[in-house]
Parts: sequence; C-alpha cells; structure tokens
Amino acid sequence: MSIGSAILNSVEKAGNKLPDPVTIFLVLIGVVMLASLGLSALGTGVENPVTGESISVINLLTGSQLQTLLVGMPAVLTGFAPLGMVLVVMIGAGIAEKTGLLSAGMRVMVSSAPRSLLTPVLVFAGVMGNLAVDSGYIVMVPLGAVVFAAAGRHPIAGIAAVFAGVSAGFSANLVVTSLEPLLFGITQTAAQTIEPGWTLNNLDNYYFTFALTPLLVLVGTLVNNYVVEPRLGEWQRPADFAAPEGDGSLSANERKGLAWAGLSLLVMTVIVLFLTVPAGGILRDANGGLGPFFRSIVAILMIAFLVSGTLYGIAVGNVKSDKDVVQLGTKSMADMGGYIILAFAMAHFIFLFGASEIDTVIAISGAEGLQALNLPAPLLIVGMVLLVAVLNLFMGSASAKWALLAPVFVPMLMLLGISPEGSTLAYRMGDQATNIITPLMPYLPLILIFCQRYVPEFGLGSLIAVMLPYSMAILVSSLAMIFVWFAFDLPLGPGDANFTYEVPAAASAPAEAGTGG
Repeated sequence: MSIGSAILNSVEKAGNKLPDPVTIFLVLIGVVMLASLGLSALGTGVENPVTGESISVINLLTGSQLQTLLVGMPAVLTGFAPLGMVLVVMIGAGIAEKTGLLSAGMRVMVSSAPRSLLTPVLVFAGVMGNLAVDSGYIVMVPLGAVVFAAAGRHPIAGIAAVFAGVSAGFSANLVVTSLEPLLFGITQTAAQTIEPGWTLNNLDNYYFTFALTPLLVLVGTLVNNYVVEPRLGEWQRPADFAAPEGDGSLSANERKGLAWAGLSLLVMTVIVLFLTVPAGGILRDANGGLGPFFRSIVAILMIAFLVSGTLYGIAVGNVKSDKDVVQLGTKSMADMGGYIILAFAMAHFIFLFGASEIDTVIAISGAEGLQALNLPAPLLIVGMVLLVAVLNLFMGSASAKWALLAPVFVPMLMLLGISPEGSTLAYRMGDQATNIITPLMPYLPLILIFCQRYVPEFGLGSLIAVMLPYSMAILVSSLAMIFVWFAFDLPLGPGDANFTYEVPAAASAPAEAGTGG
C-alpha cells in the first residue's frame, strides 16, 4: 500500500467514526456558542480594514441572542438559499428520474461515447456547469453517478469527477461567469484606496481562467482514473438498487419518449432565447444585463425537467394522468427528507458562526498575520493562495471572504507591484481548491446524500477521502499556472491586465507595504 493510500484510508476511517453529519453540526453549534462566550469575555476582536471600526466576538449565550435564535429559527431554515434551489430543481429532476428519462438519456450517451472519454467529458461538464450557478451541484453531480453506473464503473467516481469540476469551475471556465462582476466589484473598491481612478473589467482574469479549464480537466481525469477509481474498487450494487433491464438497448417507446423529451427541450430553448436575446427581453434587466436570466436558471431547469420527464413518462406508459405526475414528484421529495434535516442543522451552524463574528475575526487575523511576514511579492502570492485555501474551511462564502480580505491584500500587493487583477486571481485559486472538502460548503451534505444512494454506508469521512486528492491536485496545478503566468508576465485578460502593477508616484513606497502601508 502506498503512503498516499494509507493517508486516505486513515482520513476515511477517522471521518467515518464521526457521528452522523446532523449530529456533527449540532455539536459544532454548541462549540461555537461556548467559544463565543469565552472569546467575548476575553475581549477578542479585530479592526475592519474597510470601515476601521472594531469588530468583537459576540456572546451568543446572552438573553437577546438566544431570543433572536429561537424567534428566527424558521426564517434561518427557509432563508438557507441552497435548500430552496435544491427542492425547486428536484421537483422537476425527480420526475425526470422517476419516469426513467435520465436513465434512458444516459444509456444513449454512454453507448455513443468512448469509455476512455467519459471522465474528461464529465469533469468538463462540471466545470462548464458553473454557468448554471449553484445548479451545477444539484443537476450535474448526480448525473455523473448515472453515467458511470450505466458504463459499469463506480458511480461514486462519477459523482467525484463532476463535483470536482463544478467546484473548480467557479474559477475556471471557457466563458465569463457571474463570479467575475461579484469579485471585481469588491476588488475595485479596495484598489481605489491606492489608485482612485482604477476601474474593473470583468474580463481581467479571462485568459488565465480559460487556459486553466483544460488543465483542470486533465488533472481531474488523471486523479479520477488513477487515484480515486482504483481505490474505490468494484461497485457492489445494493440489494434494493434496481438493476438495468435487458442489454441496455432502448425500446421503441423509450426512443419515442426521448424524441418527445428532446423536442420539448428544443422548444424551451427557443423560448428562453426569445426571452433573453432581444435587448428588451423579459429576462434582461433595465440596463440590458442578463442578471434576471441567471437568477431564473433554477426555475427554468425545474420546468424543463418537469415537462420533458412528463412527456417521456407518457410515451413509455408510466404517466397516465396528472395524479401520476404528482405521485412521482412526491416520491422525489420524500428522497430529500434526509437533506432537509441536514440543511436545518447546517443552516443554523453557518448562521450562528457568522453572527458570533468568529469567522470575521479568523479571516482578518489570518490576513494580517500573512502581511506581517513581509514576504517578497511572489512568495506573498503563494502565501495568499494557501491562506485562502485554509480560511475556506472556516468561511464558505467566496464573496464574504473577499470582502474582508481584499481591503488588506489588494492595496498591500499593489504597493509591492502586484496588480489588483493578480491579487483577485490568487484569491480565486485558493478558494476553488478546498471547496470540495470544506464542511461549510452548503452542498456537501447533498453530495453525501447522492453518494449514499449507491453506497448506503458511505460516510462523511469517505467523501472527504475521495475528494482530497482532487483538492490537492487542483491547488498544486493552480499554483503552477500562477508561476508560469508570473514568470513570463503573461496577460491575465484583454488590455493591460497582468500580474505586474506600476505604483503611482503619489502612493506609499513598496517598502512600507510590509507593515500594511
């Protein structure tokens, strides 16, 4: 057994000895509340780099805080964004699954695609699935299991390949995503403390993220095929898991159902184009932007799955009336019961962790600690990537972390000759690497539920052990890309965007940057 396998086995063994994930989050809630009591008593706090105001840890065990928790408990659950998106999409996706549409579609795809290309296709689909925002986790990840199972491969490996791709896709894609304006808006504010006239361009990281896409597809494929899948071994189909019937070929009714479903998707695509392409389209905002379209993707996917799944069910004969559709949707929602309970515990942990301000204190203290090391700019970039990767284990939101870190790192690196575009890119590389192993990733419990459909005893430790090789490989390959771009001073995006930055004469000298100047 190799050292790597021994480490992963140890991670899995230790992780699976932990209690149920629901219990873990309930215990963490208790830990956070007790920690808030102790840290607040010690007067623990930091200074907000944006406003200059003092931020202190808040005691969650005071009467007013407990009252807020009890009164707001239903709102915390219903306000947990992933829960609403998951349930809405699964109304349609569940019907598409129960009628057999997804299975039939995957059988067609598997039969027409070379086995050797399944993994890169799935990783690439995951990366590009980021265009559907968080819907990639809900829709693309379970399809990875279906594809691998249909091909006779371990479905957990299919889940892992897509999961890695979707998470990495937040900072690697062939097109500009919704993350760019979100992060560069924060960057611009921070950069203007050094250069008031600096303005953002949503393409300022595009060359790098475009080039990173094929690299991550290659890395994800190698990790999946040579590390993860061999370690998982042969999949033992659970006794109650429906085995595929016949030789996998489609019946006449199934082919008719796929034709009907495909036609419905084509019609819906035309409708969506009609609502988005014209300048005055319904799914455009007042300025002509596509924000409303991106925010409505969840609803569009639900309707697409619902309509196509129903038409397929009618063709194959398992949908004979509206009552059948409702019953299939009800069964789909019943499968989500475990996730709803997990979402309750997770939503309250994330809420209380943020309300205590402990996450803010950790983020700002980590940034200030790295700044105090006074490292040369290249090493500071590496340190920033690693720091963000670690902070991501404690604070999941990409925009919230950057809102806290950007006012420290962007001006500091500008004074050291590193551009705002470069510091934003370094942040994104650290954030993407540990998305798939942080317990605070809102969709991690959902991924675990997906895995347990195929391997009932699959635990949290098993999931982390499966995803850890991807996380490390993504981190190393991202750092390697940064070194190449930095060494050759390659453009990060169109125009003048690259790693280097010329310090304005009116700004502080670079020597002052090590002390936070």
